[in-house]
Amino acid sequence: MVERTPLIETKVGTTKVWLKCESLQTGRAFKLRGATNRLLQLSDEEKQRGVVAFSSGNHAQGVAIAAKRLGVPAVIVMPADAPKVKVDATRSHEAEIIFYDRLTESREEIAEKLAQERGAVVVPSFDDVAIVAGQGTVGLEILDQMPEPPRLIIVPCGGGGLASGIALACPDADIAIVEPEGWDDMKRSLEGGEIVPVAPNAPPTLCDALQTPRVSPITFEILRDRNAAAFSVTDEEVKEAVRFAWREHQMVVEPGGAAALAALLAGKVQPVDGTVAVVSGGNIDPDLHARIVDGV
Repeated sequence: MVERTPLIETKVGTTKVWLKCESLQTGRAFKLRGATNRLLQLSDEEKQRGVVAFSSGNHAQGVAIAAKRLGVPAVIVMPADAPKVKVDATRSHEAEIIFYDRLTESREEIAEKLAQERGAVVVPSFDDVAIVAGQGTVGLEILDQMPEPPRLIIVPCGGGGLASGIALACPDADIAIVEPEGWDDMKRSLEGGEIVPVAPNAPPTLCDALQTPRVSPITFEILRDRNAAAFSVTDEEVKEAVRFAWREHQMVVEPGGAAALAALLAGKVQPVDGTVAVVSGGNIDPDLHARIVDGV
């Protein structure tokens, strides 16, 4: 049900770096991995009652795909400003969509209410051990595909499910997480030793996939215990990474999916031999991608 995605070679400056291309996963993002693993844990009765998820798009689509394949009804709570390409893709997999205002409403509260009303199971995007374990299969594939043991794995971070899963799967590699500026709550949490939510009135960012207002104890504690390094990138740095992926590899990458590559290209993370940057998603509006690639 889940594709084994390519690991390709590129160069940042004079250093060879590997790109793990989750943008080529079914649904064009890594999220299908965790969603599939979580839904496979449902009992027959739970499958009949269905699932509820909340997401700006990639987790929404991952749950919708997994649910359709397993014959499970799915309701997805999405922000009203979610990219149209992600809304359309989620709807194409027959999921019911309910929109909310991310500035004034709580997606968690809406999802919980729906779950209670329908007897459904909430499938969070990262705050779940089965989700983390599913995302960790990215790390298992990296170990299998690399010609040498990975020394540094750089991962885009929203809630931290992908990064924490990879951290568990690759215990001998250093882990670095990358978030958008202003949405770098995992970075500030790791620096402060306790979970710190995103500040009120956080700035807009192109990285919609990484706009998580608060990380979970599960992901925070895993990354804290692994001494993960943390960095943040600007929209301009992310745009350059989107352009690089297209120019060098003809690969369509969404802004949030390009965050790890952006940190490398901007010199915020110094590559070493055995460095892997995870390209976590490729769901981007074609017009926006064209504008970024054209330098607009």
